[in-house]
Amino acid sequence: MEAFENYLSPFSWRYGSDAMRELWSEAHKLRTWRRLWVALAQVEHEIGMVSAEQLEALRQHQDDIDIRRTHEIEAEIHHDVMAEIRCFGEQAPAGAGVLHLGATSSDIKDNALVMLQIKALDLLKDKLLCLLGVLAGQIEAWADLPEVGFTHLQPAEPTTLGYRLAVYAQDLMMDWEQLCTVQAGLKGKGFKGAVGTGASFIEVLGEENVELFDRRLAELLGFSFFPVTTQTYTRKQDYILLSALAGLGASLHKLAFDLRILQSPVIFDLSEPFGKKQVGSSAMPFKKNPINAEKMDSLARLLAQYPRVAWDNAALALLERTLDDSANMRSVLPEAFLVSDELLETAIRIVEGLVVHEEQIGRNFARFAPFASVEKVLMAIAKKGGDRQVFHEVLREHSLRAWDTMLAEGENLLQVWISADPQVQAYLTAEELAGLFDPSTYLGWAPQRARQMAAEIKKIVNA
Repeated sequence: MEAFENYLSPFSWRYGSDAMRELWSEAHKLRTWRRLWVALAQVEHEIGMVSAEQLEALRQHQDDIDIRRTHEIEAEIHHDVMAEIRCFGEQAPAGAGVLHLGATSSDIKDNALVMLQIKALDLLKDKLLCLLGVLAGQIEAWADLPEVGFTHLQPAEPTTLGYRLAVYAQDLMMDWEQLCTVQAGLKGKGFKGAVGTGASFIEVLGEENVELFDRRLAELLGFSFFPVTTQTYTRKQDYILLSALAGLGASLHKLAFDLRILQSPVIFDLSEPFGKKQVGSSAMPFKKNPINAEKMDSLARLLAQYPRVAWDNAALALLERTLDDSANMRSVLPEAFLVSDELLETAIRIVEGLVVHEEQIGRNFARFAPFASVEKVLMAIAKKGGDRQVFHEVLREHSLRAWDTMLAEGENLLQVWISADPQVQAYLTAEELAGLFDPSTYLGWAPQRARQMAAEIKKIVNA
């Protein structure tokens, strides 16, 4: 409880998974730095610059971080990387003399960031696949269920619930592809020294060893390096990464925002799961607010802003290095992943427990779907030689009258009035009109394409 006596970020305990928090923790960061120093020493040992005893001393203490001691040193010298170097050196005195040999702070910090980003993307991709799999199941389950479509938040032509869910799934499939592409393209700075020229390493290792040095480090760390850097890797990479995460946030925001509309009692087709003991409002006990969907939209709104900061970091990186990106990157990068993590976890819970109000969907469909049949009636009359413009006006007048009557009295009389109109009867029989007003025949390819989307998702999930 003592920790709660000081300010904590909501991401320290409220939002995001334990696995993602651990990944971006101070302890994991310092262990990652030490892994880089040991990898550097190993390659320098292979080239003959570091002895086996020095390398072994560093390896033995690679995971023995002492954050309290590191912070004590940093309080004196005001340099986080040097503080950890000194702490590591105190623990492994036999290797202290070669620790960080030839490197600059950004060689460690930038490569560590990329290592964390790759692992964090693995966590997000796993959860995105899980969400897609859950969505695929819901799409298949509801592929044939007709419901009212909405344009401009007004009732429009029919669709199916499965097809509507497939819209969200298709966006998320694009996000999956984008995250895979971004992750595959992530590059580290490598070890290139203070301005990216590699001069310090050429001096230490000899020019004949530099290519081997670069290649071996990339092999040990598991990712490639930018061939050209300044003191840092290009901050353009962070912008691309955060834009991909923001794109995922946009897809999840739409899913949650639509659910908030559909959970409104005015429509009430769907609702997010609501626990038996869950409290919807402190003042109004009857309420079932869509708090999870609202949380998603709130966090996604924040996620959308991070690329703006990354844009500034990339565009305003003066010459070979300024430090005005460092402070914001300490929060922007971890928080972007933690927000994405929380969004995906919440979306999985919502979609898994999605409440489908079939009776209400049926009532809404019966009430509004006849308006969608007007287009079919108009096309049928035109096919039989009727003047399209004349009958557009005839049907428009019937539709507006029926709308006003329905709002006032609750009953939709559109089919009755159109079927009784002599002008319409001159072109269409009663049987033809009845068929045209059957809204279940006006679903287009919605059921089939919904199932196709579910099948596509399952191929990826089960790959």
